Amino acid sequence: MANFNVNMAGPLDSFKGPWGPNAAGPGGAGSPGTPKVGASDGRNTDFADAVKGIGQYISKVDGLQQSSDTSIKDLLSGKNEDITSVVSAVAKADMSFKLLVGVRNKLIEAYKTTMNMPL
Repeated sequence: MANFNVNMAGPLDSFKGPWGPNAAGPGGAGSPGTPKVGASDGRNTDFADAVKGIGQYISKVDGLQQSSDTSIKDLLSGKNEDITSVVSAVAKADMSFKLLVGVRNKLIEAYKTTMNMPL
């Protein structure tokens, strides 16, 4: 019988960006939904750090996609006979990619909203 206990730890589990649990804003310290401007707690969270974090996440999603492709090729060539691990790798890559697309869509929506604000 197959073992269906699969570790579904995703690429966001290790993501530490300006929106972490100690960040100001939704779910973090400070007023709900209001980011702290000019935080004096010694942390340097700026736009460059956010871009680096997003770049790391994109790299992790790409790695999951590549490992998924490799596991599919191994299954088709006969090197791997465990279809459960292949399905879990494909599901993990698919979920990570869908999350990435959702974040991208939210960023585009926020950009459009910002550009439509009157000065």
